[in-house]
This record gives sequence, structure tokens and C-alpha cells, in this order.
Amino acid sequence: MIRTAQETDMEQLLQIWLNSNIDAHDFIPPKYWMDNYPLVADQLPQADIYLYEADGNIYGFVGVMDGYIAGIFVDKAHRSAGIGSRLLNHVKALYPTLSLGVYKKNQRAVRFYLREGFAINSEQLDESTGEIEYTMFWQRNNAAQNI
Repeated sequence: MIRTAQETDMEQLLQIWLNSNIDAHDFIPPKYWMDNYPLVADQLPQADIYLYEADGNIYGFVGVMDGYIAGIFVDKAHRSAGIGSRLLNHVKALYPTLSLGVYKKNQRAVRFYLREGFAINSEQLDESTGEIEYTMFWQRNNAAQNI
């Protein structure tokens, strides 16, 4: 089930955020993510957060700020089970356009977003990591929505 996150979920969401980033970005030192933990802890409650929960456990979440997907994070043990797609489809139903940033070296995520209808809009250097990042964009097909 997908539901809106509550304040009581934040600690568990932050742990999923940290573990997912360390796992998915082996080209960035784990210290980078640990150093950013306090900043994310402050910013996370400001986003619209939707989480995937089953059997009372949170397995993943998506955070959106003004149509920008700050990230989709799924617990490692539950990846490739459709949770990321379900979360993305949920926010696609809520927002007519979405954008996001994804590291070029994170090819699994790049392929996922391309498969889900996003297009690469631009490429730039993320100065905080020294890595190339794509900006990707998705727009709802209004004609299909009117059927």
C-alpha cells in the first residue's frame, strides 16, 4: 500500500535513504552520504513523501518537491519487486510534469527512468561529488488522460 509519510516514519525513511544511496552509488564515498544525513533529515519533512508499506513494514519511498523527484529509495532486499514503479506511478498520477537528477554512472536508475517514460534533458557536473548528473523530465500525455 502507498500512503503519505508521517513524522513518525522519518527515522526509518532516513535509514532507507542512507543505505540506498551508499549501495546504489558505489562511485561516491559513503562518507559523502553520512555527512549529508543531517541536511536530509532537515529537508525530508519539507517534501511530499509517499511510502510503500506492506505488513507494517516500510520498503521504500519517493520524495517530491514542486514536481522535482528528490529520489526514489527502495530497501535493498525489496528492489526489483515493482515497488519503485508503483511509487513512480503514484506521483505521475498526482503531478502533470516531473523532473529529477540522476548520476550518469547509476545506469540501473537511468535505465529505470528511461523505461518509465523520462527523457534526458541535460547533463551537468555535480560539483559536490565531481560526478556527471543527468536532469531527466517526464510529462503526462494529456491526450491519453482525456480518454
